[in-house]
Amino acid sequence: MAASELYTKFARVWIPDPEEVWKSAELLKDYKPGDKVLLLHLEDGKDLEYRLDPKTEELPHLRNPDILVGENDLTALSYLHEPAVLHNLRVRFIDSKLIYTYCGIVLVAINPYEQLPIYGEDIINAYSGQNMGDMDPHIFAVAEEAYKQMARDERNQSIIVSGESGAGKTVSAKYAMRYFATVSGSASEANVEEKVLASNPIMESIGNAKTTRNDNSSRFGKYIEIGFDKRYRIIGANMRTYLLEKSRVVFQAEEERNYHIFYQLCASAKLPEFKMLRLGDANNFHYTKQGGSPVIEGVDDATEMAQTRQACTLLGISESYQMGIFRILAGILHLGNVGFTSRDSDSCTIPPKHEPLSIFCDLMAVDFEEMCHWLCHRKLATATETYIKPISKLQATNARDALAKHIYAKLFNWIVDHVNQVLHSAVKQHSFIGVLDIYGFETFEINSFEQFCINYANEKLQQQFNMHVFKLEQEEYMKEQIPWTLIDFYDNQPCINLIESKLGILDLLDEECRMPKGTDDTWAQKLYNTHLNKCALFEKPRLSNKAFIIQHFADKVEYQCEGFLEKNKDTVFEEQIKVLKSSKFKMLPELFQDDEKAISPSSATSSGRTPLSRTPAKPTKGRPGQAAKEHKKTVGHQFRNSLHLLMETLNATTPHYVRCIKPNDFKFPFTFDEKRAVQQLRACGVLETIRISAAGFPSRWTYQEFFSRYRVLMKQKDVLSERKQTCKNVLEKLILDKDKYQFGKTKIFFRAGQVAYLEKLRADKLRAACIRIQKTIRGWLLRKKYLRMRKAAITVQRYARGHQARCYAKFLRRTKAATIIQKYWRMYVIRRRYKIRRTATIVLQSYLRGYLARNRYRKILREHKAVIIQKWVRGWLARTYYKRSMHAIIYLQCCFRRMMAKRELKKLKIEARSVERYKKLHIGMENKIMQLQRKVDEQNKDYKCLMEKLTNLEGIYNSETEKLRSDLERLHLSEEEAKIATGRVLSLQEEIAKLRKDLEQTQCEKKSIEECADRYKQETEQLVSNLKEENTLLKQEKEALNHLIVEQAKEMTETMEKKLIEETKQLELDLNDERLRYQNLLNEFSRLEERYDDLKEEMTLMVNVPKPGHRRTDSTHSSNESECTFSSEIAETEDIPSRTEEPSEKKVPLDMSLFLKLQKRVTELEQEKQVMQDELDHKEEQVLRSKAKEEERPQIRGAELEYESLKRQELESENKKLKNELNELRKALSEKSAPEVTAPGAPAYRVLMEQLTSVSEELDVRKEEVLILRSQLMSQKEAIQPKNTMTDSTILLEDVQKMKDKGEIAQAYIGLKETNRSSAMDGHELNEDGELLLVYEGLKQANRLLESQLQSQKRSHENEAEALRGEIQSLKEENNRQQQLLAQNLQLPPEARIEASLQHEITRLTNENLDLMEQLEKQDKTVRKLKKQLKVFAKKIGELEVGQMENISPGQIIDEPIRPVNIPRKEKDFQGMLEYKKEDEQKLVKNLILELKPRGVAVNLIPGLPAYILFMCVRHADYLNDDQKVRSLLTSTINSIKKVLKKRGDDFETVSFWLSNTCRFLHCLKQYSGEEGFMKHNTSRQNEHCLTNFDLAEYRQVLSDLAIQIYQQLVRVLENILQPMIVSGMLEHETIQGVSGVKPTGLRKRTSSIADEGTYTLDSILRQLNSFHSVMCQHGMDPELIKQVVKQMFYIVGAVTLNNLLLRKDMCSWSKGMQIRYNVSQLEEWLRDKNLMNSGAKETLEPLIQAAQLLQVKKKTDDDAEAICSMCNALTTAQIVKVLNLYTPVNEFEERVSVSFIRTIQMRLRDRKDSPQLLMDAKHIFPVTFPFNPSSLALETIQIPASLGLGFISRV
Repeated sequence: MAASELYTKFARVWIPDPEEVWKSAELLKDYKPGDKVLLLHLEDGKDLEYRLDPKTEELPHLRNPDILVGENDLTALSYLHEPAVLHNLRVRFIDSKLIYTYCGIVLVAINPYEQLPIYGEDIINAYSGQNMGDMDPHIFAVAEEAYKQMARDERNQSIIVSGESGAGKTVSAKYAMRYFATVSGSASEANVEEKVLASNPIMESIGNAKTTRNDNSSRFGKYIEIGFDKRYRIIGANMRTYLLEKSRVVFQAEEERNYHIFYQLCASAKLPEFKMLRLGDANNFHYTKQGGSPVIEGVDDATEMAQTRQACTLLGISESYQMGIFRILAGILHLGNVGFTSRDSDSCTIPPKHEPLSIFCDLMAVDFEEMCHWLCHRKLATATETYIKPISKLQATNARDALAKHIYAKLFNWIVDHVNQVLHSAVKQHSFIGVLDIYGFETFEINSFEQFCINYANEKLQQQFNMHVFKLEQEEYMKEQIPWTLIDFYDNQPCINLIESKLGILDLLDEECRMPKGTDDTWAQKLYNTHLNKCALFEKPRLSNKAFIIQHFADKVEYQCEGFLEKNKDTVFEEQIKVLKSSKFKMLPELFQDDEKAISPSSATSSGRTPLSRTPAKPTKGRPGQAAKEHKKTVGHQFRNSLHLLMETLNATTPHYVRCIKPNDFKFPFTFDEKRAVQQLRACGVLETIRISAAGFPSRWTYQEFFSRYRVLMKQKDVLSERKQTCKNVLEKLILDKDKYQFGKTKIFFRAGQVAYLEKLRADKLRAACIRIQKTIRGWLLRKKYLRMRKAAITVQRYARGHQARCYAKFLRRTKAATIIQKYWRMYVIRRRYKIRRTATIVLQSYLRGYLARNRYRKILREHKAVIIQKWVRGWLARTYYKRSMHAIIYLQCCFRRMMAKRELKKLKIEARSVERYKKLHIGMENKIMQLQRKVDEQNKDYKCLMEKLTNLEGIYNSETEKLRSDLERLHLSEEEAKIATGRVLSLQEEIAKLRKDLEQTQCEKKSIEECADRYKQETEQLVSNLKEENTLLKQEKEALNHLIVEQAKEMTETMEKKLIEETKQLELDLNDERLRYQNLLNEFSRLEERYDDLKEEMTLMVNVPKPGHRRTDSTHSSNESECTFSSEIAETEDIPSRTEEPSEKKVPLDMSLFLKLQKRVTELEQEKQVMQDELDHKEEQVLRSKAKEEERPQIRGAELEYESLKRQELESENKKLKNELNELRKALSEKSAPEVTAPGAPAYRVLMEQLTSVSEELDVRKEEVLILRSQLMSQKEAIQPKNTMTDSTILLEDVQKMKDKGEIAQAYIGLKETNRSSAMDGHELNEDGELLLVYEGLKQANRLLESQLQSQKRSHENEAEALRGEIQSLKEENNRQQQLLAQNLQLPPEARIEASLQHEITRLTNENLDLMEQLEKQDKTVRKLKKQLKVFAKKIGELEVGQMENISPGQIIDEPIRPVNIPRKEKDFQGMLEYKKEDEQKLVKNLILELKPRGVAVNLIPGLPAYILFMCVRHADYLNDDQKVRSLLTSTINSIKKVLKKRGDDFETVSFWLSNTCRFLHCLKQYSGEEGFMKHNTSRQNEHCLTNFDLAEYRQVLSDLAIQIYQQLVRVLENILQPMIVSGMLEHETIQGVSGVKPTGLRKRTSSIADEGTYTLDSILRQLNSFHSVMCQHGMDPELIKQVVKQMFYIVGAVTLNNLLLRKDMCSWSKGMQIRYNVSQLEEWLRDKNLMNSGAKETLEPLIQAAQLLQVKKKTDDDAEAICSMCNALTTAQIVKVLNLYTPVNEFEERVSVSFIRTIQMRLRDRKDSPQLLMDAKHIFPVTFPFNPSSLALETIQIPASLGLGFISRV
């Protein structure tokens, strides 16, 4: 294949760019051999002429097709080169937010500088057990591969994590260790995995520091070996460290910090326990302030200190040792503040009482003077003498810093040793996985000794990496039988030789260090002389004589020689060390103990035990001075040895590589700097891996995958039955150069670029096919369009011609019509004109005639009016004349009468003046005077009388005067008021006048207003009309509003209904959560119970070695449990395993309902205690009364006293027992008032269960038995000592009345009969005929009857009197209370009084109601209890009377004067019960449960037969009232079912069979319990079969818990069976063939989606579902339970499929979405066929359906985003974004999802409140319920088959 075939027009290439490193461009024309220039079009729109290198004539790198961009594995790229790798990483990191990418065997991890939700436990579970290529790249996938290879190959593994500082090495190593800790678990109870993880905070605090590139940079290398046992569980760990950067302790560059621990100490200096350290701010110490950056943004050093101390505690470092560590660290800080004063150029001194040194000496417990002396002096030893020499200030400062570094290094090693001791396990290690967290290649502006060692280590690791890659390639080729050709790859052995060989750099450095006057300059000259111009990898800088350059595999690095010798020597004065060794501080000498031992190379590097994978080197016997020499080994020599040991370890393991990349230097999240990335890719060996792969055959396809992908390039005749031969034939035609590919056994190997060429051919073929299809379709469309247009034209013509004909006909019709219209119109005009003229003539005539008539009328009217006027005028004139004449006549008459009157007056005046007149007048005057005199005398008398009266009246007058005066004053006041009123009247009159004027004005205005009113009326009418119109409009609006209100009401109703539904759903969710919590507790309990059983078996095997042929089985009962207790017989769950459940119970929230029930039970127990106490007091009173009577009759009352004393003792013992139980319950509740109190298995719960059982069972039964025995004893005593007195009957009658139940009465009655019999015998001896005896017996009976009546009346009277006294007392109290309330109410205002009275009445009624309810509950309980006791006692009395009547002779029966008893006969019919002997119980359980085969029972017998048989056996035990038998049978049944499930728990049929039978047994216990709620559907015959004696509600709960555990086990079995099928059948298998294309994959192959032999398909899943369903139906499982199982199965299918979809980039495509939807539709069809659509199973697939729809919908516009947000309501935001990020086009016609679209989706979903969790919980189990399902099967019709081997059971 020539280059011209690929470099064609529109081909895309990569060209170098100084800014972006590589830039994409497109060819504008085809390349031809010999062209010097390529015409390119850049992505920014510019055109460029790219000139080829004339020497090499290398063409630019070709760009991969778009469908390959973003691949999980870089080796899957067709073109393997640097720009392709860089672009693929950038697309995955920036666009898809994916930080992990495979590069062959290497995992490339890019630091996102952001917390990502991809490290949760759900992600760990998703990667657990998966092949490395089946999931998207992840650190967990590498860890899983290492774990799996360790278990499979039994070979130790290593994970090598490398990268620059800040690239995320430590975090990656931490996540790998977390994965091992989570997946493997711990083999012991010490939680080793937690300790392994807890070592990280400690090592980070003492070994990590802030640098310019990383806030938490590891300044040492570490290799952690995690040890595993034979079961591959973590048992321990070991840590080795390398090259701690000690120089950081005394020096930090700008913007850097010292180790974290120093700043954590300074931040916590104010703590009380740190006062003695005398610390302060970090800026106060020389060793912590040099960098000028003491604070890291977002990090609280005090909090970090608390975490470090907590980790130390977890690792077993005691508080004393912790404080010792902190003392040493604080001493180092204070040592850094020690200052020196120069005395001269060669000596210095420390000021006396120097505070920093004094504090250092105090903390280290050393002598101040001695330390001060040796800090300023040193000892020189010669062959003969020893000299003490002062040192200069610079030398003293260097010596101080060297001492600080040495102390810190020793402390670091001590901590590492201690951590290793804690992590060490006594169990033998079987294998290990090592995690190497080591520094990557480093190059800075100034590179010193540390960078040299780091790069040396990376050279060794790179060599090992290259060899491993080369080895894997060779193994792959040999496995496929490909001819092996040597691949040329970079070998860095020359560089390693330059460093470590003889006369190498390290050798010359050690030699110079041994020289007395060796310096850095002399060492540099030796390097130049030895290697310059002799080794191509060694160079000398042009402008420096104190530096050298080494060509490393990654880049050239220039090292400055200054400081190499000093750092390599690591010199510390021995005298200073001796001072520290003499310290009184015990911990300090421990740090320097290893100085006295000849240990191998690890004083500054290695720390820890000998690796478990190697045998320790044998110690060599040497001279006494050998220890000193070993101690003086240089740092370089130690590092080289430890590095060799590390390489030996790595070479002995299978390595896994993780390369961490730092995307930018500014720590910006998801920002990619191409330059920095390329540097690191070159340095970490990723590009070398690519180069090695590209040099061979990087692209590898299986024959089936190649055939499926490139089937389009084959013709039908090329397709053969054998895929391998078909592929060979096709490739020989397609690729002529046979060197470009090779055929292996199972794969085809291609050279680089060949897959791209095949993809080009495939695309061209598909493009040609598309063009042909388009051509054909376009021709068909145009032909169809032409025919459609022709048909349309004909139709148009037809309609046009018809239109023209219709128009002509219309014209003719219109012409004719116009003529007719004209005719009639003309006629109409003439006729109209005539009518107008005629009308005008008539009008003129009428007006003229009217005018003439009116003139005539006016004339007549004027004449008539003139006559009238004349008549009225003449009358007026006549009346006026008459009136004037009358007036004159009257005046004359008046004048004449006046004149006559004057004359008469004159005459009278003359007569009056004459004497005779006077005489006549005085004739009778004398008589009148006499009369007057008499009257005067009489009047005088009267006057005297009146005077007397007057004096009397004067007083009256005075009083009256006073009254009148007062009245006068009042009158004056009234007068004044009248005056005022008069003034008011005047003013009112004036006002009236004004008002009259106003009235007149008003009347005038009224007229004007009336006029205005008329106008207003008219306007109003107009307005009314307008208002009516507006009213109509308003009515319309009103109707519209009413309609709107109705709609809103409907909407509100719908909203309320929705809210109600939502609240209902929320309540259901809460209920399900509660059920789930309870069932999870049961699951945890069953797990702990199994763990306990396993441990118990192991302990049995360890302690007791069984004899051959004999196996000891564990007892299901506790050996020391009491016979009276019931707790251990409920189930095994109430025994010792309950203690193992306590840790899980601590997380259980408080169950309030159970807690309230406990409180209620406590109160009931207290009430019962009080009742029994009262009864005891009452009995004691009776005893005292009986003693008083006994003094009179001591012999008669002996038996009664004994009976009463026995009964009192019994009651006292019962009362004492109740007190003890109540105290235990209170103690348990007071000691554990935590949520676990109410949990099953808690102490309070067990105490309560014991009390309940003892109260409900033991007390009643024991009491009954004791009383019966005592009554028998009493009757026997009375029979022995017969008495003939009447008091005997009285005693017996009182005893009978004291008996409480029928059992006691029956026993007493039998004893009485025996007494009567004995007395009758004695009577016959006295009187043979018996007459005397009969008389005596009659009198005796009469006396007894009378006395009993008298006693009963007396007692009733006393009881009534006591009751009345109590009522009187209560009424008095109530009366007093009412009076107090009345007095209080009277003081209140009326309203408050009414309210208070109402409140009081409400309170009273409420209290009465509560009292009545409580009494009703008590009565109900009493009635139920009495009914139960009545049944028991009636049955016992009947049996006793039958037995007694059989033992009595007929003569005795006739002689006894008692009423005969009716004895009912038992029915002989079968009652639905089965009887077995007690010793046959184990045989019953063995045949019916332990050895029963579910398959035969399910097929041949009725469903649930074992459950029916067990219940019928329980019924018979209940019928016999044998509580021990019931308990034993139920306990054995439950334990046997558990044993069967433990033994065959992986068999679906077994688990399903016993789940069905357990539920049926539970339903039977409910159906025949006698409770009304469960008897509704029973027949009358079934109701007769109800349990009569025992309430098995507690056992129903135990069986319900057992059913839940079986259901959960069934779900686990289902999950284990379905798990391998789901991913293959739902995702990978192509149900619709040819829809999804196979993309080229890399080195880590995924499981093929092509259906090979043994591959699971969707049909496999459906067949398995059919199998599950048929088995459950055969076993008679409840339909509702089947629905719940199916729902759980479908949830597992949906969750596992969706989780794999979210973690597999290759599955997120349009075609895969179609496949998933088709598969889901097949599952829904299965549900419809099984009539299970209402089971809720379809809803569990909704997230998967929406994910498939999301893969298929358009993803471009905002409308698409809105549709996605509304459609994907079952997916979380994280899941939606993840699917969009993972969406990958399989074919070229698909487009990627843009970043802007994903951001739009995130913006629209930001308000959605959902879980941030990415994956669904595939282990989630829905809470199960067991709805009551009564059976219609009659128990008496059940037949027991002989095949069950239950012949020892008999029907009752």
